[in-house]
Amino acid sequence: MPTLSQLLVTRSNPVSLLHAARTTLAVIVSYAAARLFRLPEAYWAPISAMVVMQSTLGAALPISAQRFAGTALGALVGAVTGTYFQQSLWVFGVAVFLIGVLCAILRVERNAYRYAGITLVIVMLVPRTAGAWRIAIHRFFEVSLGIAVGLVLSALWPERPVTAAAAKAPAPPSASGPATAGAPDSPAPRHS
Repeated sequence: MPTLSQLLVTRSNPVSLLHAARTTLAVIVSYAAARLFRLPEAYWAPISAMVVMQSTLGAALPISAQRFAGTALGALVGAVTGTYFQQSLWVFGVAVFLIGVLCAILRVERNAYRYAGITLVIVMLVPRTAGAWRIAIHRFFEVSLGIAVGLVLSALWPERPVTAAAAKAPAPPSASGPATAGAPDSPAPRHS
């Protein structure tokens, strides 16, 4: 079983100052844009931008498309359900299952189903005074804005690939002692 240090400390994809600057710019721009459009829960835009910025553009594009589609589906099902049915545990459960059925019929990735379910939860279960359609539309635009800002920034200011020298850097010391010249820690011998 890996140690906590082995699970947390990376050799191949560390956070860099450049990555932190790109991510910061994306969350600030997305939040400012959401506030400019007077979206009521503007914090969803920087959350979405933060998710997109954790990958390269090539890796972020498919997951962003899945998040966009899932958010749209979850918002739509949540708005229809909230408009035509009284809120209950059973109605919520049926709506989650319906989203799963629609995702299966449309043959979309499981990530889209997950994002659709998350959006459904937010639209259906978070108490608000506004109607279901208004909540759903706001959620869709808040999330989509963050995705768009993250993708545009990733395209305009791409992540630099990790160099071969950085990938071969010695491992940080583990909890069991210092690592030797870049060799992985060997497991402790078992005594029976």
